[in-house]
Amino acid sequence: MTFAHGALDLIGRVLSVELRPGDAVAMEDPGYHHLLDLVAALGLRTVPVAVDDAGIRPEDLREALRAGVRAVVFSPRAQNPYGGCFSADRRDALAEVLGAAPEVLVVENDHASEVSGAPLHTVTSAGPGRWVHVRTVSKFLGTDLRWAAAACDPVTLARHDGRLLLTSGWVSHLLQETVHGLMTDEGTRALVARARETYALRRTALAGELSARNIASHAVSGMNLWVPVRDESAVVNGLRSYGWWVAAGARFRLASGPGVRITAAGLTPAEAARLASDFAAVLGESEATYGG
Repeated sequence: MTFAHGALDLIGRVLSVELRPGDAVAMEDPGYHHLLDLVAALGLRTVPVAVDDAGIRPEDLREALRAGVRAVVFSPRAQNPYGGCFSADRRDALAEVLGAAPEVLVVENDHASEVSGAPLHTVTSAGPGRWVHVRTVSKFLGTDLRWAAAACDPVTLARHDGRLLLTSGWVSHLLQETVHGLMTDEGTRALVARARETYALRRTALAGELSARNIASHAVSGMNLWVPVRDESAVVNGLRSYGWWVAAGARFRLASGPGVRITAAGLTPAEAARLASDFAAVLGESEATYGG
């Protein structure tokens, strides 16, 4: 086990000590934009790997490994922005693919763990050669608690901690005690459980309202929905005119098709119905004006 100042802090440090500029990293597509930016900032090359509702796709990952990637980064649940999560079958299929490349570093980012609304099926349980499983508390205890924990293989652990000692030294023990106190407090645990249930209710409510209007979306875990669209700008700007702000998919995509990300965490079921209705109206306006 080791600690860091958040998931991105740990992932960036691990990649910087394991890889060199120009090395290739397999990344989810669509994937979390800050992770994509981080990999680019480290001078690494991104190799897109398609995702679906069960997470990263084994056949696409196999192709990325054949292309010579040195590391792979993915989320086992609450995938951002697509909302996928590993099933046991998907976990096993990915473990089989990764088993043929034990020298590749596997980075599993379980960023929304306690509020993901899905069970954890971790690839690291299959024992890949080089691996790290990281969790943070930003999504359910507070964004200012800059703390992450990771389990790693011994080599990865030693290299991460060696670099940490040369920079910030350690994660504040005051911060660690605060996080531990919250995670073991019964009142806080009950509040987190209620949040997990509420996020799931709001996510599924919006997905249901969109489906009722023949609008496909992807959201089986987490707090986000991915909605494929033909014209991201038309949808984003159209919804803005109705008072909604959604994220254009371009910042999350490498080679995948266009879409928009909707964060449903703050939407009541009544608001979800209004958003879905406005979404349908915007799609109709877009088709009438631009042909789709």
